[in-house]
Amino acid sequence: MNRCPVTVIIPTFNRSVLLERAVESVFHQTLQCSELIIVDDGSTDSTQELLNQLSDFAKVPIRLYYQKNHGPAAARNLAIRASEFPYLAFLDSDDHWHKRKLEKQYQFFTGNSHYKICHTREKWLRRGQHLNQKKKHIPRQGDIFDHCLQLCAVGMSTVMIKKELFDHVGLFDESLRCCEDYDFWLRVSCRYHFLLLEEFLTVKEGGREDQVSFQNRLGMDQLRIYSLRKLLETNILDSHQYLKTLAEFNKKVTIFGNGCLKHDKIDIGSFYLDLIPVYKEMAVKKFPQLKEYLDA
Repeated sequence: MNRCPVTVIIPTFNRSVLLERAVESVFHQTLQCSELIIVDDGSTDSTQELLNQLSDFAKVPIRLYYQKNHGPAAARNLAIRASEFPYLAFLDSDDHWHKRKLEKQYQFFTGNSHYKICHTREKWLRRGQHLNQKKKHIPRQGDIFDHCLQLCAVGMSTVMIKKELFDHVGLFDESLRCCEDYDFWLRVSCRYHFLLLEEFLTVKEGGREDQVSFQNRLGMDQLRIYSLRKLLETNILDSHQYLKTLAEFNKKVTIFGNGCLKHDKIDIGSFYLDLIPVYKEMAVKKFPQLKEYLDA
């Protein structure tokens, strides 16, 4: 059987009910991967029993890892370090793939070899029902940095990445239990263009209380502000990118800070609003030519 030089990575935590479907969607690909790495991030349900059963009937080489619960970023990083092939494809354990996902994406990606990252369209389901994407959520091609500043613009289960990319941008930020993907796409999109395969090859499930995004929904604004702060403190942005990042930072900080003040969280709100002049001053030090614009 033909295999592509791709490592598929699935992190999972207490998802034994959904994990089997995700794994089966990997097993039934028309073009098989060269290895499947599954990282159990400290599950307390029947995940280990399921994985042992699945490994007995695996249709691709499979490696299983277990770690104490450290979040999806740490689980993905473990698998990235352990992977043995030049291409990586990620699949969240509550999502699944069309049977030709790897075949179509690998062929498309290698046919456009100057790119280092490729993503696809995805179907959205909420509680099993089709959910139409708003225009702002539709993925884009090429320079998508502006889009990534606004929101999490790339579906993790849609991407295929050249492993070498991680040598240039680093791994996922393990301090983030949520929004680690938003943080990562920022670091990638300010350096590299994204290749988009305009086909719905991934099915994304949503609307469940076990999802990290649901559990952390009240803190996501702070986490995204944290990622923007990190980016502003690096030296990887040009002046145009820096200005765009600062504008999005100010927007998110203003909304979050004023929201805190409205709910009598005075200390938190004041702390965040006071960051705006601090980062404006930092911008002028990094790019003096921006002073006139920022003072306007």
